[in-house]
Amino acid sequence: MNFKNSFKNKFFLANPENFEQLALELFQYQVSSNSTYRKYVQLLGLNLQHINSLKQIPFLPAELFKHHRIKCGSDPTEKVFTSSRTTNSIPSKHYISDLQLYKRNCIRIFNYFYGDLADHVMLALLPSYMERTGSSLIYMVEEMIKLSDNPESGFFLDNFEELDKTIQNLLAKNKKFILFGVSFALMEFSENYPSNLGSNIVMETGGMKGRHKEITREEMHEFLCARLSVKNIHSEYGMTELLSQAYSKGGGAFRCPPWMRVFIRDQRDPLSILETGENGCLNIIDLANVDSCAFIASGDLGKKISDNEFGVSGRTDNSDIRGCNLLLG
Repeated sequence: MNFKNSFKNKFFLANPENFEQLALELFQYQVSSNSTYRKYVQLLGLNLQHINSLKQIPFLPAELFKHHRIKCGSDPTEKVFTSSRTTNSIPSKHYISDLQLYKRNCIRIFNYFYGDLADHVMLALLPSYMERTGSSLIYMVEEMIKLSDNPESGFFLDNFEELDKTIQNLLAKNKKFILFGVSFALMEFSENYPSNLGSNIVMETGGMKGRHKEITREEMHEFLCARLSVKNIHSEYGMTELLSQAYSKGGGAFRCPPWMRVFIRDQRDPLSILETGENGCLNIIDLANVDSCAFIASGDLGKKISDNEFGVSGRTDNSDIRGCNLLLG
């Protein structure tokens, strides 16, 4: 069995004791088999023999997924996930060689945080994602709807009335459900159809820019709690460039599955790692990202709360990371 296949069978066994060893093994494989990652490490002038701890591993700017084919080996591509884009912008592209791995990983993470999918009806309100092709989020939620094995589960593009009827029917039957939606659509739905959802879960996945008056996540959560009568708003954190997701059950603290970890870097120095509680840019290790790059320097701002918890406060521009500009174009 080659390294990739072997690693795919063991990364989900990650724990605080073996995470560093697994990450270093994957780093050595990816820096040798991913030409863009290897070139980036070379531009940083790093000596691979001296990289022997988590904090020494260089993180590839997510910006490079817009301009390069970030992939290990020559396995055929089964699916290309693309990021959302604004006018004249270039979307990120993530070339997926193993769709089954993506599916298994998404469901494993959901079950880790929320229990068996079959115990929930999945109601998806994701209009902006459904209106384009290549969304990894839509692919994930489609799989969740399928595995929920419930006739009431499904997508609701912009039919708020139908969604409200479904919710009221589920409340009457006392069936548990998750209302999973993009932020602006949840805001619009709750404005028009306020309700008392009780102990059911409302989960937002971001997405306010250009579609609704810009407000903070805290303000948006307060509004949704008031209109839908729930104690907390849950959140999902994912990126086109990753295979794994983090979840928040309220208060803005995202928790990682055991095979994912977040560090915070100084905006001015891509190789720096800040202490817990300091604000900076998110560096993400996703051990499930075996086929592309597991070490991503994101464009998100935030802070580390603990080893498996982080907060998100905004966005920055990745393209100014040292070595990144030389690989753009």
